[in-house]
Amino acid sequence: MTDCIVLLNLITVYTQRTERIAGPGVTMPCYSLRNIIKYPRAVLRTILVVANNIYCVPTYLVWMFLLLPLRKIHETYYYRIEGILFHWLLANVSMWSWTAGYEVVEMGDDITTAFDKRTLVLANHQSTSDVPLLMAAFNAKKGILPNIMWIMDRLFKYTNFGAVSLVHQDFFIASGKNNREKSLQQLKSHIRQCYVPRKRKWMVLFPEGGFLRKRKEVSQRFAEKNNLPVLNNVTLPRVGAMKAIMDMLGAPNDMNVCSSSSTTTNPSLVGCGSVGGGQDAVKQSASNSTIISSKAINKDDDDCDTCKDASYALLNGQSGGCLEYVLDITIAYPQGVPLDLPNIVHGMRDPCQTFLFYKLYHSSEVPRDSESLTQWLYNRFYEKEKLLEEFYRTGSWPASCTIPPTAVHQDLLRFLLIHLFFITSTYVHLQLILMLINYTNVMCVYMLS
Repeated sequence: MTDCIVLLNLITVYTQRTERIAGPGVTMPCYSLRNIIKYPRAVLRTILVVANNIYCVPTYLVWMFLLLPLRKIHETYYYRIEGILFHWLLANVSMWSWTAGYEVVEMGDDITTAFDKRTLVLANHQSTSDVPLLMAAFNAKKGILPNIMWIMDRLFKYTNFGAVSLVHQDFFIASGKNNREKSLQQLKSHIRQCYVPRKRKWMVLFPEGGFLRKRKEVSQRFAEKNNLPVLNNVTLPRVGAMKAIMDMLGAPNDMNVCSSSSTTTNPSLVGCGSVGGGQDAVKQSASNSTIISSKAINKDDDDCDTCKDASYALLNGQSGGCLEYVLDITIAYPQGVPLDLPNIVHGMRDPCQTFLFYKLYHSSEVPRDSESLTQWLYNRFYEKEKLLEEFYRTGSWPASCTIPPTAVHQDLLRFLLIHLFFITSTYVHLQLILMLINYTNVMCVYMLS
C-alpha cells in the first residue's frame, strides 16, 4: 500500500517540477499527465486509507483485548505495549500526509530537553489537519507518541479513532458553557486517575476550543466589547482547561500551595501546584504590550479559581509527576489556507509545507492565579497573531530561531514494517476468530447429538 501511494506521489511531484522549469507560458505533456493521474490517484489514496483504517484499528483493539490478562498481572507492561501500538497507529496517520507531499517544517526553540518530561503542548487550531500534522511531527521523535494524552472534543469519541483513544485514555472534553464546569472537574479526575498513574508525559491542548473559522467572529466580538486586540489569524483562548491542568500538576520548583484565598501555605504540600513559582511570569506578562483588566476576563472560563486540588502527583507521593514544561506551538499553513483531513486522505491539493514554530517555557515561568494566567495565555496568542501576520505577509520567520527551519524526516522502511505487522496481525486474528467459530459449531453439534 505504501509503495503505491509513494510512487503516485513521486510522479505528481516530478510533473509539477517539470512544469515549473518549463515556465507558465509553455504547454508541456507533463502538465496533462498530472491532470490525468490526479483523480485516479485521489480515488486510490482514499481506498487505501480506508483499508488502512480497517486493518489497523480493529487489530489494535483485538491485541488490547487479548492482553487484558497482562493488565491484571502487571499493568505497567500492559500500557507500555499499548503505547507502542498506539504510536504505530499514529505513524500510519503520519504516513498519509507525508505520502501526499504535505511536509512539516519545524523551527524555533530546541525542544529535545522536553521529550521525556511532563510537558503541556498548546497549539492554535485552524482545521482538521492540525492533529495529523502534529502526529507527523511527533512521530519522528523518540518516546513522545507512546506517552501522549490528547485533549479533544467529545464528538471525536464517535469516530473510528474514538475507541482507540478510549483505550489509550485520552480525554474528551464537552464544549459549551453549560458543560464547562463539569468538564473541567472531569479533566482533573482524569489527570488524577489516568494521566499520572499511566506515567504519561506530553499532553496536547487547543486552548481556542474550536477551529478558527468557527470561533473567529465570536472572539472578535468579545475583543471589541472588552477593548482587547481584534485577532484575525487566531482567536482568544479559553483558560479553564489550562488552569485545571496547572492546578493538578503544578511545577517542580513551586514552594507554596495556595488555599482558596491563594495566601496560605500548607507545609505538608511543599513542592508543586502553587502560585509561588509563577511570580517571574507575572512580571513578564506585565511587561508585554497588551494588559488585560480583570473585567475583561471571561468568568465563564475560570472554573478553577482555587488550588485546593493542587498537584495530585505530589499528594500521591510522586514528586516526578509535576509538570515541567509548557510548549507553545504556532501552526502556519501556506498563504494562511489550512489543509484539512479530506486533503490529507485524497491528496488532491498540491504538495506544500506546514510550519510549526516552537516556544518552550519552564512551567515555573507560568503564573497560577486566574487573572495572571489569563494574561499570560492571552499574550501567547497575541504573539501568535503577530508571527502569523508577518509570515503571511513576508513568508519569513524571526531570525533568532535556535533551530532554523528543518523539514521533519519520516522513515519509509519503518512505515513498511509497521504495515507488515498490522496486516500479519489481522490475518492471525481472523484465523483465530474462524477457529473459534468452528470450535463453537463443533461443540454445538456435539451437544445436540
